[in-house]
Amino acid sequence: FFFQAEDGIRDDLVTGVQTCALPICARKIIATLGVATVLVAGLAACSSDNDSKASGDKTTSTSAKPTKCANTVVDVAAGNPEFSTLVKAVQAAGLVDTLNGKGPFTVFAPNNAAFAKIPADTLNAILADKAKLTSILTYHVVPGKIMAADLQQGEQSVKTVEGSDAKVVVSAAGVTYAGANVIATDVDACNGVIHVIDSVVLPPSAQ
Repeated sequence: FFFQAEDGIRDDLVTGVQTCALPICARKIIATLGVATVLVAGLAACSSDNDSKASGDKTTSTSAKPTKCANTVVDVAAGNPEFSTLVKAVQAAGLVDTLNGKGPFTVFAPNNAAFAKIPADTLNAILADKAKLTSILTYHVVPGKIMAADLQQGEQSVKTVEGSDAKVVVSAAGVTYAGANVIATDVDACNGVIHVIDSVVLPPSAQ
C-alpha cells in the first residue's frame, strides 16, 4: 500500500492535476508516512528476531558438541610409552577421533617391540600410505568389548572393523590373534578394552 500511495502522489505532482483538496491530501500523506513508519519498525523487529535466532542457533550448536569419555582406548595407549609407535600410526591414519568415539572397541594392540620387527623402510612406507595403514590398523580392532573371559577354548573367528575375519585361538599354550601372541589382556578403557599382542598382523588384502 505504501508504494502505491506514494506513486499516486508523485503522478499528481508531475501532471499538476489536483485530485483532492489540500486537507485530504495532507491526511493521505500523513497516513502514508504512518504506514512507512510501521513497515520500518516491522523490518527492524524482524531483523532483531533473526539476529536472536541466529545467536540462539549458534549457542545450541556449541552446547550440542559431543564430548568423549575420559580414558578412551587412545588415551590409555597414549599414556603408555610401550604404545608410542601405535599412537603415531593411529594419528597418521586419522583414526584418533574414531577410536575416541563411543565404541565400544576391542583393540588388539601391537606394542613397540611388535613394530620393531618390521624393517624401518617398510614401516615408514606403511606410515606414509594412509589407505594401507588404515586397513592394517582397523584389522586390529573388533567391534564390541571382548574380555579375555569371553573367549572360548579352541578356534573362533571375529569380524574386524576393517571388514575381514580374524582368527582367535585359545589353548593351553595361550591366546593368539591372527597368529600373533596375546601377551597381556583386559587393559580397560571407558570405551572398550585393549589386549596387547607381540606382532603387527596384516589383513588378507595387505598380504
